[in-house]
Amino acid sequence: MNGALGQIYWLLWKDLLLEARRRDNLLSMFFFGLSLLFLFSFAFEISSENVSRMAPGLLWLAFMFSGTLALNQLFQGDRENDCLDALLLAPLDRGAYYLAKVFFNFSLMFLLELFILPLFGILFRLDFWHLLPNVLLYTLLGTLGFSVVGVLFAAVTLRARARALLLPVLLFPLMIPVILATVRTLQIILGAGTAAELVPWFRLLVGFDLIFITAGFLLLEWVLDG
Repeated sequence: MNGALGQIYWLLWKDLLLEARRRDNLLSMFFFGLSLLFLFSFAFEISSENVSRMAPGLLWLAFMFSGTLALNQLFQGDRENDCLDALLLAPLDRGAYYLAKVFFNFSLMFLLELFILPLFGILFRLDFWHLLPNVLLYTLLGTLGFSVVGVLFAAVTLRARARALLLPVLLFPLMIPVILATVRTLQIILGAGTAAELVPWFRLLVGFDLIFITAGFLLLEWVLDG
């Protein structure tokens, strides 16, 4: 187990170091997500009575589209100079490689969300600062669900010519349970709902994350070698 954890650590460190040097993924995600939020805030005139019901869906559209930008470039650094082929030839646990990519994409989206959430509150005039712990919990559960599925399908479309178009077509239908659960939980939280209303959606998010983490862990070797 220590060997697998060590592989995850070094693979994740490699990706984070490359991103820190380039900063292209994070910057493109941030500016795209920011542009979408500004566009939504100006395009939709949402009354104060409906903002807690409509704004979460717009927020997750920004997260999902921005995250897809990062997924399209997820394996690009490893493909340069045949680095990916060298990694696949090395005695590397494919499951560790998958988890490292999941944690990397999750980290990028978490940093994006730290920037976007305060701007979201300002643009949509939401006084939700006292609710941030709950908002962050369900946002991060949804982000994990997006990452575990997104990394798997980014690997599936890795060698496709039109992968930038193919990835959203495959990914978005599977993301419906996550989007539904995260949007609904944010609506309940912002609308001062009860904890009992959150429980079914919490179970859905946790179950979805566990199922697809396991599926990605087991399937990535077949996907990359196929």
